[in-house]
Amino acid sequence: MTQGAGQGPEAERTATLRDFRVPAYVHETGPYDPAGHPGDAVPADEQGYPEGYTPTQRDLPVINRGDTLRMPVAEPVAPVSPDGPGPLFVVGDVHGYLDELHEALREKGLIDEAGQWCAGNARLWFLGDFTDRGPDGIGVIDLVMRLSAEAAAAGGYCKALMGNHELLLLGAKRFGDTPVNSGAGTATFQAAWLLNGGQKADMDRLQDHHLQWMARLDAIEHVDDHLLVHSDTTAYLDYGDSIEAVNDTVRETITRNDADEVWDLFRKFTKRFSFRDEGGADAVRALLDTYGGTRIVHGHSPIPYLLGEVGSEDGEDQSGPNVEGPHIYAEGLAIAMDGGVTMAGKLLVQRLPMDNRQSTGQAAGRED
Repeated sequence: MTQGAGQGPEAERTATLRDFRVPAYVHETGPYDPAGHPGDAVPADEQGYPEGYTPTQRDLPVINRGDTLRMPVAEPVAPVSPDGPGPLFVVGDVHGYLDELHEALREKGLIDEAGQWCAGNARLWFLGDFTDRGPDGIGVIDLVMRLSAEAAAAGGYCKALMGNHELLLLGAKRFGDTPVNSGAGTATFQAAWLLNGGQKADMDRLQDHHLQWMARLDAIEHVDDHLLVHSDTTAYLDYGDSIEAVNDTVRETITRNDADEVWDLFRKFTKRFSFRDEGGADAVRALLDTYGGTRIVHGHSPIPYLLGEVGSEDGEDQSGPNVEGPHIYAEGLAIAMDGGVTMAGKLLVQRLPMDNRQSTGQAAGRED
């Protein structure tokens, strides 16, 4: 939320966020911050970074949640539909913020005060990135798995997509410090996981059924004329010319248990911002033409970065993410769902379809 420079806690919070500014040329990732704020990374050879840059480096900060202002609470939605399939909802990146997830699902009328599914035949899709950075990634996975069973029993469903952090956690558990060819030197899943927000408590609580669940997740789905993916990248096209082919290829790659193959999958899923700049709408169309749908819905890239509210050198009064809802961009063809929960932003749960008037970017007077 934009604040002028001043005295007291607000001024202090502004200064903290400015410390994390990223140069405007950054696309997929940025240079590693030795302060240890984890984010996502992509090899230098694909981003034009100097030799020696490795995928274990990061750009997206984690900001102390105690510094954030509370967002207004929306009125709960009554999601039960008596005829045909129930209403469709999507959830952006959770990254271990279990309490925030409970609150966001309750606000939409999807779970009750006890955390139980109460939405009847509603349909709920998580867009990936359940763990890392936040305090309780395993708790998030356990909740999603439980809601899947409860929703199915009520005539609806709760499903999830594969995010790059699921691949990272799987790799860290399976391959540890096994060297992999990163494209910019030697790297390991363990090092990448730690530098991208890996939490020891999650690793300690990780069990076989969590690993099996993550390994079986789909990478891409077509629901109600929406193409659902985790990452805002065209890298999905590298894995097949149909949704079934992509999902089969991803699962087969994970099943083969080859560290270099899984690393290559991870680094491609870590790419971002393909839909943001010039030619972004054409990139979206390439995916829609191949896999179907009239709009793509993704997580992965925080909306404040897509809008330039964080990581920009413009202005001296920026105090942090100002996210009230999803961001519609790329000529109206893309919906971004990562509200920046790791940056003191908002964990987003959104009912689809959306119209352009609901876009955070347009509400802020910005057009992409």
